[in-house]
Amino acid sequence: MMSMNPFLWLILTVIDIYFWIILAMVVLSWLVAFNVVNRSNPYVRQFGQALEKLTEPLLRPIRRFLPDLGGIDISPIVLLIAMQFLGMLVTRLFVNLGWA
Repeated sequence: MMSMNPFLWLILTVIDIYFWIILAMVVLSWLVAFNVVNRSNPYVRQFGQALEKLTEPLLRPIRRFLPDLGGIDISPIVLLIAMQFLGMLVTRLFVNLGWA
């Protein structure tokens, strides 16, 4: 069995971790919207602020280009699809160059 290139593994792992961070941010926003959790709770507020600081730098530029959908934010979906595309692209690049 051939082992994976450590750089490819690192890139794919970072993409995978960020994927889960975005998913956690989406779930937390739903929980807050449906009053399951309260943002006035210090732990929820701190967790939400951490997720926001991690995700906003990539979501903000996407939101600028998306049309207004009446309060529905699909920027996380666009980012998740772009990240999956990036992972496949990097993998294909490594394979084609013979580095995988």
